Amino acid sequence: MFSHSCTYRLFCPTVRWPPPAHRLYIKPGRRIAYRPNFEPMRKTLNIVWNSLKMAIEELRTNKMRTILSLFGVTIGILCIIGVLATVQSLKQSISDGLKDLGTNTVYVQKWPWGGGGDYPWWKYVKRPEPKYDEMRPIKTRSQYADAVAFMLFNSSNVEYKDNLITNVTWYGATDEFNRIQEVKVGEGRYISSSEFANGTAVIVMGYENAVKLFDNAERAVGKQVTIAGRTATIVGVMKKAGQSMIGGWDFDNIIIVPFNFCRQVVDERVAGRFLLVKGKEGVNVADLKDELKGIMRSVRKLRPTEDDNFALNDVTASSQSLDGLFSSLNLAGFIIGGFSLVVGLFGIANIMFVTVKERTSQIGLKKAVGAKRSYIMTEFLLESSFLCIIGGLVGLLLVFGITLLLSAVLPFKVFLSGGIIALAMGISIGVGLLAGIIPAWNAARLDPVVAIRSK
Repeated sequence: MFSHSCTYRLFCPTVRWPPPAHRLYIKPGRRIAYRPNFEPMRKTLNIVWNSLKMAIEELRTNKMRTILSLFGVTIGILCIIGVLATVQSLKQSISDGLKDLGTNTVYVQKWPWGGGGDYPWWKYVKRPEPKYDEMRPIKTRSQYADAVAFMLFNSSNVEYKDNLITNVTWYGATDEFNRIQEVKVGEGRYISSSEFANGTAVIVMGYENAVKLFDNAERAVGKQVTIAGRTATIVGVMKKAGQSMIGGWDFDNIIIVPFNFCRQVVDERVAGRFLLVKGKEGVNVADLKDELKGIMRSVRKLRPTEDDNFALNDVTASSQSLDGLFSSLNLAGFIIGGFSLVVGLFGIANIMFVTVKERTSQIGLKKAVGAKRSYIMTEFLLESSFLCIIGGLVGLLLVFGITLLLSAVLPFKVFLSGGIIALAMGISIGVGLLAGIIPAWNAARLDPVVAIRSK
């Protein structure tokens, strides 16, 4: 009969028989079979369970001491995760707004984007506005452009019977505008190619404007309104888009009409104008801007020594500057939260030192019956980690409540992502391990005889 404690060498002197991770047993009338040895897993789960019970017992028996020690961890997680969640939500909102402006779209305008006290407006005030006639050379000469549109915009009142909306911004667009900036129509339809070409008096209205005039967006389709003294028919209402953090296309509060209709009722000399150019798939925005620069200089007949009298704007520069701002905010959150975590770390370490002293006789008894140093260390490290996890969970609950409050008062939704929650748990476990390493090491090195005799 084979014994599972025996070691046999079969064919090769390095082969252990039976394998150490299995128990060997023989069923009568059958071949030799093996049963997996779950003993190591059982011991590990036992250590984890005992550590969790001790952490809960510590919290139950010494409520005030433990709560005050966990307060530092809770505040640290609150500061770090709160800042990260807010910054990530703000970044997501701004990124969505930048995407609406077009990540591979160049705006040909008179004024470059920017501002502030050092903005040299006097250099740009005499520049000419973009013209409709400049759209065709870009279409015919550009190899990188996928779509080009010319926009004319102004503001005026919109009337329907006795209802009136004042200072509504409306855009006269050419037919490729929807290929550059997708207009999501919720009710009705978008403007057709023939209506663009013929300058038909039709309107696609923003959701909020439709609600203000008709109380219901569905009722707006087919109605005739008066805009700039002309009657036009509403053929579609855009889906509700919500407020954008960076401005840009406020589709809820604008009106889109065909360019050829807009130019009939608006003086182009006083209206705002710009060109939109969308790059082809895979084309770098910098390459598109270089090409557009050459085309525009040629169209406007600028000499090599003359400066550009136009601006090529895109969202890339804005996105890069915002990344630096977000990184600074995240760093500030880590620094503020880090001080609280240090305080919490010393508080948890103090608890663990006291716990080791209170359980000295128990530790000696465990070591006397064969418990290894690694077992003792693991038990105390897990206990300190569980205490910090409890503090981290309280901090996460507080952050979750704050996100609900901020979402109600801020113009964007604040949320907790899975990555941020995992980071909070990782920080809590890391602080717990650091706080418990020295007390656990001291406990593991206790002499069992001396420990058992202690009171």
